[in-house]
Amino acid sequence: MHSLWQDFLRSRGAHIETGEVAHFGAPQDELRTAMSGPVLADLSHFALIEASGPQAREFLNNQLTNDVSQLSDGRAMYAGYCSPKGRLLANFLLWQQKPDGPFILQLDAGLRESVHKRLSMYVLRAKVRLAQASEQLTCLGVRGAGAQDLLCSAVGQPAATTMGIARFGEVLVVTLDIDRYEIVLPAAQARALWDALAARARPVGPPVWRWFDIRAGIPWISPRTQDQFVPQMANFDRIGALAYGKGCYPGQEIVARTHYLGRLKRRMYVGHVDGDASPSGPMPGDELFSVDFGEQSCGMVVNAAPAPDGGWDVLAVVQLESRDQVIHVGSIDGRLASLFNPPYTLE
Repeated sequence: MHSLWQDFLRSRGAHIETGEVAHFGAPQDELRTAMSGPVLADLSHFALIEASGPQAREFLNNQLTNDVSQLSDGRAMYAGYCSPKGRLLANFLLWQQKPDGPFILQLDAGLRESVHKRLSMYVLRAKVRLAQASEQLTCLGVRGAGAQDLLCSAVGQPAATTMGIARFGEVLVVTLDIDRYEIVLPAAQARALWDALAARARPVGPPVWRWFDIRAGIPWISPRTQDQFVPQMANFDRIGALAYGKGCYPGQEIVARTHYLGRLKRRMYVGHVDGDASPSGPMPGDELFSVDFGEQSCGMVVNAAPAPDGGWDVLAVVQLESRDQVIHVGSIDGRLASLFNPPYTLE
């Protein structure tokens, strides 16, 4: 988050902690409002990498799990970035900022530098330029009842289909799902649009947006979960982030073998952990335990966020044979976690 934007949000009531908006004064009320809405979120907990140049599309297609060759300027897509061993190092929401312009890769802000550096190592002689874009572009999220009407009045009619993109000059709106939208715009225009949206939508901190992603079953790889999961474990094959018919990319052989030989032993589920929404709650990377595995971990927390009715909601990758067992967080005596299916089929 650049300093001018941070100062602006602070002037609008934001509480900044460790360089990120934590909340706008009443975090639990923000969560409760999020169940109805509309709400407005700053998305600076994500970072943006720009890939430009005549071979940018080919370069990204050779690095990522999804088929970037098929990405049109009117669509966004999810994609993963794997190690040679097929384990996720990062994942992205990917789009073209302009119909003939650069590609933007949105990822967990904690991975920005390491992923940028690693991708740069593979540019070699390709006509591609990678650059940080978080200073030039601002991302806002709008969600809840009335969100579409709010966008229509402040920006324009969003796309009707999931992952569709609507463009309004330099402003871009991605329809993430039926009532959740991401707005991407030049940083210089962000303050005026924030005020226009905040007149009718309640500002909320990133924990609320993380909760939305959890409930939608959309995982985000972070520093604590790097190199832990093959894409199918994190349901990339179910959220449209994995293409089996494309060419090679790092880890592709292992990802394909997992698919074609049916060796997947873990899947990602939505879960709830009882307790208060304190900093001591579950964290990404926390191991999970069940009686059938004893002291051996049966899974891992991918993402976690305070839940509106108390406790925490999580995304958790779990051994399939432990799915219906009693799950504990952190140790065999840790907090109980109940698991249920994400809002899409796992079969």
